[in-house]
Amino acid sequence: MSASEIVLTAAGDARVTWHRARGARGVVALSHGAGGGIEARDLQALAAVLPSRGVTVALVEQPWRVAGKRMAPAPKALDAAWREVWPALAKPGLAVVAGGRSAGARVACRTAGELGAAGVLALAFPLHPPGRPEKSRADELLGAGVPTLVVQGGRDPFGRPEEFPAGVEPVTVPYGDHGFAVPKTADITQDNALALLTDAVTRWLEGVLP
Repeated sequence: MSASEIVLTAAGDARVTWHRARGARGVVALSHGAGGGIEARDLQALAAVLPSRGVTVALVEQPWRVAGKRMAPAPKALDAAWREVWPALAKPGLAVVAGGRSAGARVACRTAGELGAAGVLALAFPLHPPGRPEKSRADELLGAGVPTLVVQGGRDPFGRPEEFPAGVEPVTVPYGDHGFAVPKTADITQDNALALLTDAVTRWLEGVLP
């Protein structure tokens, strides 16, 4: 069962969709990327799996997405809205892991330290724009200041696992693209790929959440 909550921010309404675990030991708060919403396959897979493993999942929709806009605002605006949503995420009184996919992962990295996040879960982190490896965003990952897990598709044009700097060891989803989609010709199925992702996150959370 899921339940939605509207959170007022200076940029407009944000929406949190809760997938609660019975007797939860922590919360994983996940936001979407700049090109999609919380319907992304990786976010939905985690929302389906983690509650049965004792972790509540909060899927956060940024105000621009709730308002039906097509284009995400500048990073500073995304960070500001995330900060305003954070008290609602922390309200259950549990440790909160900040995370998201793509642009949402960047927001989590930039704000984790100041907000007191227990860790950062970075899904499909956009290490650089496609074809522009010189425009690295590695400093955001390295500067998160809390335990960080990166899960990356093996053929993600925004940064393949082997492109990440020393000190960052992504979990690789073989054949996965930026949305963790795997081609039908791959030797793993889409379900296999998502199970690899959710299992890796579950194992990591065991060491992060009390």
